[in-house]
Amino acid sequence: MGLGPRPARIRAPTTRADPFPGVGPGGRVDEQSQRITVWLEEQLGGRVTQIVRQPRWRPVWFADLERDGEAQALCVRGERSDADIGFSLEHEMRFQRVLEEHGIPVARVYGWIDEPRAYVMDRVEGRNDFAESSIEERRSVMDEYMQVLARIHALPPEPFEKAGILRAKNPRDSSVVGMRRYEEFYRRSKRQPDPFLEFCLAWLSRNPLDNHGREAPVVWDSGQFHHQGGQVTAILDLEIGHVGDPMMDLAAFRMRDTVIGFGEFPQLYQRYAEITGTPVDVAAIQHHHLAFTLTNQLAFHAALAAPTPESDFMTNMQWCSETNLFAVEALAEILDMELPEIEAPPPRDSAAAVAHAHLVASLRGLDAGDPYVQHQIRIAFRLARHLQRADEVGDALAAADLDDIAEVTGRRPGSWREGDAALEDFVLEDAGRHDEALVGLFHRRLSHYKMLLGPPGSAMARHLPIQRFRS
Repeated sequence: MGLGPRPARIRAPTTRADPFPGVGPGGRVDEQSQRITVWLEEQLGGRVTQIVRQPRWRPVWFADLERDGEAQALCVRGERSDADIGFSLEHEMRFQRVLEEHGIPVARVYGWIDEPRAYVMDRVEGRNDFAESSIEERRSVMDEYMQVLARIHALPPEPFEKAGILRAKNPRDSSVVGMRRYEEFYRRSKRQPDPFLEFCLAWLSRNPLDNHGREAPVVWDSGQFHHQGGQVTAILDLEIGHVGDPMMDLAAFRMRDTVIGFGEFPQLYQRYAEITGTPVDVAAIQHHHLAFTLTNQLAFHAALAAPTPESDFMTNMQWCSETNLFAVEALAEILDMELPEIEAPPPRDSAAAVAHAHLVASLRGLDAGDPYVQHQIRIAFRLARHLQRADEVGDALAAADLDDIAEVTGRRPGSWREGDAALEDFVLEDAGRHDEALVGLFHRRLSHYKMLLGPPGSAMARHLPIQRFRS
């Protein structure tokens, strides 16, 4: 789940950052790495020769284990620190294990660690993008990936249910059981008005999908896999896998396509239909695409409203800004609306401009000499650029948003906070009477939000085009 500004190769460092496992920069002991090392050596045998935490928003460790004269590359996948998406890490591990038992190419699971909460699996070779692939190689990989999805969808749901995997009581609810889990968490953790999310959830409720009783294991957050030599080596990141509607897996990776590039979706769907012998339900795919665009905002609403110290605020903000725009674009396509380009206001002459520029330049020039610490500096750099941009155009964008609210509701709120509350109240009471006007309003509003992430043209502030359902 989640989209970064650009694709990246996921791999472990080939050399050790420090002379001993679990020792961080300056000799600081990393207690979590030490605990993992002890677990690996006690449970799997052998000796850990290297353990390195991946520099990213989620706790993941790469470990090299030597036993019986052979080296084994392992991945230790930890629990999210800033969002409870309703699917536990244990649920993810069990789903992956059942797939493995049925011959699906996934990383082999070795077991669960209680502290830190994590599970251990093989580290898989290959790339997660096509940056170095020919068109022919990409076509070969994607053909195999569609075959793997078809194999997953052909598996019986019962072994998954027996393993404790989420499954609707009625197959006709398979298309919504995952979204209901997300929404339950959002309702429990909601911190402030979220008018766009409430608008979209209400629209989905008013326009339910008929899934014709389809039910199968789904990965849901599709398009995540490693490949090597023109072949899929493993399906990855199965954290929201459950028993759902197979059309969900044909929808979700449309967003990830904007940074990976999987090929033309009509051709991929045609190939899936050839493999399964069943036509794809394009209307259902379009519905599931809209629903899936909301999962970042559902998951990170609370983390953005009240971030914890370890939260990667800017990554969460970037993901939500991008996928929320995908959502409003999806609604516009369903409603047959064309959305205009939104122009940014000119930056104001601010007394704080010099200080902001100095902070950004200072953070840009820092070299920590440690990948994980360097990643934390990068987070701070992006946050500084967001604050700089907010100082330049934030007041103008907030005023434009309030003007938009006044045009729809008939009253101009006195502040952005009052505006959020008034707009949420309006969409909840409106019940679809002003859908087109609200889609236009939210498109402008979300475009403004995107502009605040960084300077114009930067990776954080750039919105990537997504393949449309209609050419």
